[in-house]
Amino acid sequence: MKILGISGSPRAEGNTAYLVKLALEEAKKLGAEVEFISLAGKELNPCIACNACKESGKCVIVDDVEEILDKMLKADGIIIGSPVYFGGVTAQLKMLMDRSRPLRSGFQLKNKVGGAISVGGSRNGGQETTIQQIHNFYLIHSMIVVGDAEPTAHYGGTGVGRGPEDCKEDRDGIETAKNVGKKVAEVVKLIKK
Repeated sequence: MKILGISGSPRAEGNTAYLVKLALEEAKKLGAEVEFISLAGKELNPCIACNACKESGKCVIVDDVEEILDKMLKADGIIIGSPVYFGGVTAQLKMLMDRSRPLRSGFQLKNKVGGAISVGGSRNGGQETTIQQIHNFYLIHSMIVVGDAEPTAHYGGTGVGRGPEDCKEDRDGIETAKNVGKKVAEVVKLIKK
Protein backbone atom coordinates (compact mmCIF):
# COMPACT_ATOMS: atom_id res chain seq x y z
CA MET A 1 0.00 0.00 0.00
CA LYS A 2 1.47 3.33 -1.10
CA ILE A 3 0.26 6.73 0.08
CA LEU A 4 1.42 9.97 -1.47
CA GLY A 5 1.30 13.26 0.42
CA ILE A 6 1.35 16.55 -1.50
CA SER A 7 1.80 19.96 0.07
CA GLY A 8 0.38 22.68 -2.18
CA SER A 9 2.04 25.46 -0.22
CA PRO A 10 4.54 27.79 -1.88
CA ARG A 11 6.67 27.27 1.26
CA ALA A 12 8.81 24.12 1.28
CA GLU A 13 8.58 23.90 5.06
CA GLY A 14 5.71 25.33 7.02
CA ASN A 15 2.33 24.47 8.49
CA THR A 16 0.88 22.62 5.51
CA ALA A 17 4.00 20.49 4.95
CA TYR A 18 4.13 19.76 8.69
CA LEU A 19 0.53 18.52 8.86
CA VAL A 20 0.76 16.47 5.64
CA LYS A 21 3.91 14.79 6.99
CA LEU A 22 2.11 14.00 10.27
CA ALA A 23 -0.70 12.38 8.28
CA LEU A 24 1.85 10.29 6.37
CA GLU A 25 3.47 9.19 9.64
CA GLU A 26 0.11 7.83 10.81
CA ALA A 27 -0.38 6.00 7.52
CA LYS A 28 3.09 4.54 7.86
CA LYS A 29 2.18 3.17 11.32
CA LEU A 30 -0.58 1.19 9.58
CA GLY A 31 1.90 -0.35 7.14
CA ALA A 32 1.86 2.13 4.26
CA GLU A 33 4.86 3.03 2.17
CA VAL A 34 4.72 6.83 2.08
CA GLU A 35 6.16 9.60 -0.06
CA PHE A 36 5.98 13.37 0.40
CA ILE A 37 6.08 15.99 -2.35
CA SER A 38 6.16 19.74 -1.84
CA LEU A 39 5.03 21.88 -4.75
CA ALA A 40 7.27 24.68 -3.47
CA GLY A 41 9.99 25.41 -5.97
CA LYS A 42 8.54 23.10 -8.59
CA GLU A 43 8.13 24.32 -12.15
CA LEU A 44 4.36 24.32 -12.60
CA ASN A 45 2.57 25.94 -15.49
CA PRO A 46 -1.15 26.48 -16.07
CA CYS A 47 -3.28 24.47 -18.45
CA ILE A 48 -3.54 26.28 -21.82
CA ALA A 49 -6.69 24.43 -22.95
CA CYS A 50 -5.03 23.13 -26.12
CA ASN A 51 -6.83 19.75 -25.78
CA ALA A 52 -3.71 17.86 -26.92
CA CYS A 53 -4.06 15.61 -23.87
CA LYS A 54 -7.43 14.41 -25.19
CA GLU A 55 -5.69 13.08 -28.29
CA SER A 56 -2.42 11.77 -26.89
CA GLY A 57 -3.16 11.23 -23.19
CA LYS A 58 -0.16 13.46 -22.40
CA CYS A 59 0.21 17.14 -21.69
CA VAL A 60 2.37 19.07 -24.16
CA ILE A 61 3.75 21.37 -21.44
CA VAL A 62 7.17 20.26 -20.21
CA ASP A 63 7.62 20.95 -16.50
CA ASP A 64 7.45 19.09 -13.16
CA VAL A 65 3.76 18.18 -13.42
CA GLU A 66 4.22 14.95 -15.41
CA GLU A 67 6.49 13.44 -12.72
CA ILE A 68 3.97 14.30 -9.98
CA LEU A 69 1.06 12.84 -11.97
CA ASP A 70 3.10 9.64 -12.43
CA LYS A 71 3.54 9.39 -8.66
CA MET A 72 -0.20 9.92 -8.19
CA LEU A 73 -0.87 7.05 -10.60
CA LYS A 74 1.37 4.72 -8.61
CA ALA A 75 -0.21 5.61 -5.25
CA ASP A 76 -3.15 3.81 -3.66
CA GLY A 77 -4.01 6.82 -1.54
CA ILE A 78 -3.34 10.54 -1.88
CA ILE A 79 -3.34 13.18 0.84
CA ILE A 80 -3.33 16.74 -0.46
CA GLY A 81 -2.79 19.75 1.77
CA SER A 82 -3.12 23.44 1.01
CA PRO A 83 -3.01 26.68 2.92
CA VAL A 84 -6.13 28.80 2.46
CA TYR A 85 -5.75 31.44 -0.24
CA PHE A 86 -8.89 33.58 -0.47
CA GLY A 87 -11.08 30.67 0.63
CA GLY A 88 -9.50 28.10 -1.69
CA VAL A 89 -6.37 26.24 -2.72
CA THR A 90 -3.10 27.88 -3.76
CA ALA A 91 -2.30 28.69 -7.38
CA GLN A 92 0.40 26.01 -7.30
CA LEU A 93 -2.07 23.31 -6.32
CA LYS A 94 -4.74 24.54 -8.72
CA MET A 95 -2.24 24.25 -11.59
CA LEU A 96 -1.53 20.63 -10.64
CA MET A 97 -5.26 19.90 -10.43
CA ASP A 98 -5.99 21.49 -13.80
CA ARG A 99 -3.04 19.74 -15.43
CA SER A 100 -4.26 16.34 -14.20
CA ARG A 101 -6.71 16.30 -17.09
CA PRO A 102 -4.79 13.56 -18.97
CA LEU A 103 -5.56 11.20 -16.06
CA ARG A 104 -9.31 11.70 -16.60
CA SER A 105 -9.00 9.72 -19.82
CA GLY A 106 -10.05 6.28 -18.65
CA PHE A 107 -10.38 7.61 -15.08
CA GLN A 108 -6.89 6.49 -14.14
CA LEU A 109 -7.25 7.68 -10.52
CA LYS A 110 -10.54 5.81 -10.06
CA ASN A 111 -10.98 4.17 -6.64
CA LYS A 112 -7.81 5.63 -5.18
CA VAL A 113 -8.46 7.04 -1.71
CA GLY A 114 -8.14 10.77 -1.15
CA GLY A 115 -7.92 12.83 2.02
CA ALA A 116 -7.47 16.58 2.47
CA ILE A 117 -5.74 18.93 4.89
CA SER A 118 -5.94 22.72 4.99
CA VAL A 119 -4.39 25.48 7.09
CA GLY A 120 -6.02 28.87 7.65
CA GLY A 121 -5.03 31.94 9.59
CA SER A 122 -7.86 31.46 12.10
CA ARG A 123 -9.99 28.54 13.30
CA ASN A 124 -12.72 29.47 10.80
CA GLY A 125 -10.37 30.75 8.15
CA GLY A 126 -11.59 28.96 5.02
CA GLN A 127 -10.25 25.49 5.75
CA GLU A 128 -13.53 23.74 4.88
CA THR A 129 -13.97 25.57 1.57
CA THR A 130 -10.37 24.75 0.67
CA ILE A 131 -10.90 21.11 1.61
CA GLN A 132 -14.07 21.12 -0.48
CA GLN A 133 -12.02 22.13 -3.53
CA ILE A 134 -9.66 19.22 -2.92
CA HIS A 135 -12.62 16.86 -2.44
CA ASN A 136 -14.15 18.11 -5.71
CA PHE A 137 -10.87 17.30 -7.47
CA TYR A 138 -11.02 13.76 -6.07
CA LEU A 139 -14.67 13.30 -7.02
CA ILE A 140 -14.08 14.47 -10.59
CA HIS A 141 -11.40 11.77 -10.87
CA SER A 142 -13.82 9.14 -9.47
CA MET A 143 -11.72 8.70 -6.35
CA ILE A 144 -12.98 7.66 -2.91
CA VAL A 145 -13.10 10.68 -0.61
CA VAL A 146 -12.54 10.30 3.13
CA GLY A 147 -12.49 12.79 5.98
CA ASP A 148 -10.57 12.43 9.18
CA ALA A 149 -11.18 9.41 11.39
CA GLU A 150 -12.78 9.06 14.79
CA PRO A 151 -13.03 10.73 17.22
CA THR A 152 -12.93 13.96 15.19
CA ALA A 153 -14.59 12.75 11.95
CA HIS A 154 -14.93 15.94 9.91
CA TYR A 155 -14.04 16.98 6.37
CA GLY A 156 -10.33 16.53 6.91
CA GLY A 157 -7.34 18.00 8.68
CA THR A 158 -7.86 21.63 9.66
CA GLY A 159 -4.92 23.54 11.03
CA VAL A 160 -4.61 27.12 12.23
CA GLY A 161 -1.42 29.02 11.59
CA ARG A 162 -0.21 32.41 10.49
CA GLY A 163 3.48 31.96 11.25
CA PRO A 164 5.35 29.08 9.54
CA GLU A 165 5.51 26.91 12.71
CA ASP A 166 2.20 27.77 14.38
CA CYS A 167 0.63 24.37 13.65
CA LYS A 168 3.17 22.69 15.91
CA GLU A 169 1.12 24.15 18.80
CA ASP A 170 -2.32 23.50 17.26
CA ARG A 171 -3.67 20.39 18.99
CA ASP A 172 -6.85 20.22 16.90
CA GLY A 173 -4.91 20.62 13.65
CA ILE A 174 -2.44 17.93 14.68
CA GLU A 175 -5.19 15.52 15.72
CA THR A 176 -7.30 15.98 12.59
CA ALA A 177 -4.26 15.73 10.27
CA LYS A 178 -3.14 12.49 11.93
CA ASN A 179 -6.68 11.18 11.63
CA VAL A 180 -6.69 11.90 7.88
CA GLY A 181 -3.57 9.76 7.46
CA LYS A 182 -5.12 7.02 9.55
CA LYS A 183 -8.42 7.06 7.63
CA VAL A 184 -6.79 7.05 4.18
CA ALA A 185 -4.63 4.06 5.19
CA GLU A 186 -7.58 2.20 6.74
CA VAL A 187 -9.71 2.56 3.63
CA VAL A 188 -6.85 1.59 1.29
CA LYS A 189 -6.37 -1.54 3.42
CA LEU A 190 -10.07 -2.40 3.13
CA ILE A 191 -9.96 -2.01 -0.66
CA LYS A 192 -6.83 -4.12 -1.03
CA LYS A 193 -8.21 -7.06 1.01
